[in-house]
Amino acid sequence: MKKILAEILAIGDELLYGQTLDTNSHWISGEMDKIGINVIRRTTVGDVESEMLTAFSEAEQRADVILITGGLGPTSDDLTKPCLAKYFNCGLAINEEALAEVTEFFKRRGRELTERNRQQAALPTACIKITNPIGTAPGMWFDKGDKVFMSMPGVPHEMKRMIIEQVIPRLQKKYTLPVIHHKIIRTIGIGESFLAETITEWEQSLPPHFKLAYLPSLGEVKLRLTGMGDSLADLQREADALTDQVKPFIESFIYGYGDDPIERVIGRLLRDKKLTLSIAESCTGGYVSHLITTIPGSSDYFKGSMVAYSNEVKISRLGVKAETLERFGAVSEETVFEMANAVKLKFGSDIGIATSGIAGPDGGTPDKPVGTIWIAYADNDQTLTKKLQLTSDRLLNIRYTAAAVLNMIRQSIPN
Repeated sequence: MKKILAEILAIGDELLYGQTLDTNSHWISGEMDKIGINVIRRTTVGDVESEMLTAFSEAEQRADVILITGGLGPTSDDLTKPCLAKYFNCGLAINEEALAEVTEFFKRRGRELTERNRQQAALPTACIKITNPIGTAPGMWFDKGDKVFMSMPGVPHEMKRMIIEQVIPRLQKKYTLPVIHHKIIRTIGIGESFLAETITEWEQSLPPHFKLAYLPSLGEVKLRLTGMGDSLADLQREADALTDQVKPFIESFIYGYGDDPIERVIGRLLRDKKLTLSIAESCTGGYVSHLITTIPGSSDYFKGSMVAYSNEVKISRLGVKAETLERFGAVSEETVFEMANAVKLKFGSDIGIATSGIAGPDGGTPDKPVGTIWIAYADNDQTLTKKLQLTSDRLLNIRYTAAAVLNMIRQSIPN
C-alpha cells in the first residue's frame, strides 16, 4: 500500500517573529497520524508572495497532501488566496454560496457586511469551496491530479472544525489509507544511549512494517513502536508481542505505557496499596508536590508538604536537629534522612520524601558543587537516600530531581 505523505504550511509573519505559537501544525499532525497519513514536513512561511509560491511548489514535489493554515483574513497582509490563485493559474471570483454564508454570519450577529468582509467570499475559481461553519473565511480544496492542496483559516477552532468535519472525510474518500498504530513504552532511570545499547538486538529484529523511535525528555525516555498495515487489531497484537519480547531486557526501567506520566502511575500505586505520602522540599521548592497534585484524586494518597527552604525552618517547623545541619550541612545524606522521617511523622503519612541540594547557578563549593542534590525516601521499614550530581542549570536541576524522586518512590513502595 502506497504511503500518503503530507506537508503542513503555516502562513504568517507573526509565527516567524515569535509573536504567535504555531499550535495548529502540531494538532494537524496528530489528526493526520490517526487516519494513516504521514506528515513529513512542517514549514512556516511569512507573508511574502514569492516565499509562499516557492513553498507551494516545493511541498508539491515532496507530498501528496499540502495542508495550509493562515493568511485568509480580509486585510492586505493576508495573501494566501491571491497566491493560490496565481499558483493554480486562475482568477478570484465571488463564490455565491460563500457570499450567502458570510452574509448570514454577519446578519446573525447584527453587524453590517462591509465590502472588505464581502471579499471573504472571493475565491480562486479552481478551488472547491469548503464551508467554515463558525467563521467568515471559507476553506479551499484544490485537486491537482493525485495531489491535494487544502487551505484553511489560521484561527484554531475554525481550522479544527473544518479538518474534523470536512477535510478528513474528503481525504479518506480520495485515498486508500493504511492503518497506523503506536505503542508507547515509558522508561525512567536509564539514559537514551544506554537504553539503545541494551535493546539493540531486539530493535534490529523488528519486522519491516514496525519502526522504533526514542523520545527522550527530562529524566525519562519513551519508546514509540509504530506499526503500519491494513488491520488495527493485527497491529495491536503484534505491538503487544514485540513489547513482551523487549520487557525482560528493561523491565526494571519500565514504569508504564501510553499517555500516563510517572506521577499518575505513582498515584495509582499508592491508591491501590492504600498508602499515603508527604513531602519535605528544599531545593525543589514545591515542584515535586506540584507534580503529585496535578493528578485528579491525589487527595486520596497525598497528605501534604512543606517547603523547608531555610535552615531555620528545617529546625523549627520540620524538626531537623540543629547539630545535624551544623555538622553535615543542609545538603547532606544525614539532613535528608531526618527530613524524610520528620515529614512522615508530622503529616502522619506512610511515606515521607525529602529533597535538599544546590540548584544553582551559585552556592556551590569544591566539596559540594552546583548540582549536588540529596533525596530520601522513608516508610515504616526503611529509609533510603541517594546523591545526585546534576547540571549547573537551576531549572533543569529542579526538574531532574523531581524525576529522580518520583522514580525512587516507584522503586521503593513496598510490594
